[in-house]
Amino acid sequence: MLLNSEHADQRGYLREPMRLFHLNNCESEAIPYHYHEFHKIILFLSGTLSYRVEGRSYELTPEDLLLVPAHAIHQPIIGTAPYERIILWMQPEQLETRGLDECFRLCREENSFLLHRSQYDKAHLLPLLQELEQGRSDTGFGAELLSETIFLQLMVYLNRSVQRRFRTDATEDPARSDPKIDEILNYINADLTRDLSVNALAARFYLSRSWLMHRFKSITGCPIHQYVLQKRLILAAQLLRRGESVGDAARQSGFSDYSSFLRSFRKAYGLSPREFH
Repeated sequence: MLLNSEHADQRGYLREPMRLFHLNNCESEAIPYHYHEFHKIILFLSGTLSYRVEGRSYELTPEDLLLVPAHAIHQPIIGTAPYERIILWMQPEQLETRGLDECFRLCREENSFLLHRSQYDKAHLLPLLQELEQGRSDTGFGAELLSETIFLQLMVYLNRSVQRRFRTDATEDPARSDPKIDEILNYINADLTRDLSVNALAARFYLSRSWLMHRFKSITGCPIHQYVLQKRLILAAQLLRRGESVGDAARQSGFSDYSSFLRSFRKAYGLSPREFH
């Protein structure tokens, strides 16, 4: 299901532990800002592509790796020519149970999502991605087990690369960003139960309301009130999955008006919180 147009789209659904795509095309329409319930990595191979991830904007060059954690609001900005990429979707639970989600956690903590081709071990990672791709057509004995083994090797090397990147190049991030918007994003995500209206944020950061609204959207690609609403809805859905009551999920995710929460949740997910629960 796609979310209502007032919200960020939840694009794509992953039923299996992982899924790989190798695409070389040109999108006919602009892709709106959106999020996924799963983790995603993108190996950019050719073409023209920039990416916004949680207020950071990256101009990708061939063999760059972009890591997009689950629930991160992001948007590709695509040129007019075809662009080639390998995309790998991964279930968060599959990585967590094996302790292989550290790379995505670090990217979130550091608010930095790109591994430049000089910042990871291509001799290990690229062949593993290629083997994983070739394995999609393997129907021989042990094909599923072999594919899982390759995937685990890939994730071990990816985690090592991300750890090394933040240990040795912590201050080098090629993203375009705005320090003030970064500060506001951190403030929003630190506590969704606060008053996060445009007026409250403008007062908190000593900004004009009009400047804040314009600048936030130009940096993130997302209007500020929609960003806050989407983050609250994502948190509410997570709380419901953990067994929280509908009322507690609404309060803990920052909804002060229960009726508004019910309407927004149904618009976003196509179900009432109780049905979703």
